[in-house]
Amino acid sequence: MSWFGRAPGWPVVLMDGPVVLRPYRRSDAVAWSEVRRANQAWLSPWESHLPGSWNEANSPAAFRYVHADQRRSARTGEGMPFAVCLREGGQERLVGHLNVGSIVRRAFCSGYVGYWVDSRTAGRGVIPTAMALAVDHAFGPGGLHRVEVNIRPENKPSRRVVEKLGFREEAYHVRYMHIDGAWRDHIGYAMTSEEAAADGGLLARWHRLRHDVG
Repeated sequence: MSWFGRAPGWPVVLMDGPVVLRPYRRSDAVAWSEVRRANQAWLSPWESHLPGSWNEANSPAAFRYVHADQRRSARTGEGMPFAVCLREGGQERLVGHLNVGSIVRRAFCSGYVGYWVDSRTAGRGVIPTAMALAVDHAFGPGGLHRVEVNIRPENKPSRRVVEKLGFREEAYHVRYMHIDGAWRDHIGYAMTSEEAAADGGLLARWHRLRHDVG
């Protein structure tokens, strides 16, 4: 936490085109639950979750506990939890989640990024844009020096996101996390603020890539 009792760089709203990252609201409960429940087959193989059914763990009532935990981590400076939204036709729709979490300050100044996206929105560049916005913010007003992402080797779409944005593959974590009934290996990716700055920032890199492809 900062000396003034306010976490660096938080709260904040970040935008690029139709992609909006903002803090969660209590009123997100129904939308969050609908997206999570509709994406059980898409998300459950890659996530650790509490015992019980997917529907129970992702109900509007369960969101109250998720939201309270997010507010606590943001208040103490341990996390920057973003609702990922699409703004189209004057309407905003919740389509995913991105968190810069496990933030440690002082000599380390590092955090981990985790994310998910609605399968109905996948392939539209939403998560790479969200990732670029969040990491640029974390390295700027957020005051971090290093960001890490850990992804299961089999999760090729998620790995492509960080590889496009220039993250280094730097480690292989054996039996790193208990997911989907077993201890799963993960590949560790990382980036420092110097690496991001040398490329003009992640959002600038992502815009160049999209322009070149287009």
